[in-house]
Amino acid sequence: MLNIHCPHCGELREEEEFHYGGEAHIARPADPSALSDADWAKYLFMRKNPRGLHHEMWYHASGCRKFFNATRHTVTYEIQETYKVGELPQKGDQS
Repeated sequence: MLNIHCPHCGELREEEEFHYGGEAHIARPADPSALSDADWAKYLFMRKNPRGLHHEMWYHASGCRKFFNATRHTVTYEIQETYKVGELPQKGDQS
């Protein structure tokens, strides 16, 4: 079982309380209606798939119901840190 620390609640909780929200630190389009179909497809579907540290967004569905980010190692599944949306990670490259 994966245990996740919620930075809002300040508690370590079981994975079943959370929902994965995708890759973190993605630049959202300012005007989605101005995007071409190719640009829209790139925004929706083209994601990094690294072997190693990866920044992800999570949602604490059964707790505080807030989003936060986590730095997780994709090989070992170890979550190395969690931090609030808008903050920068301490581990790995945030780009």
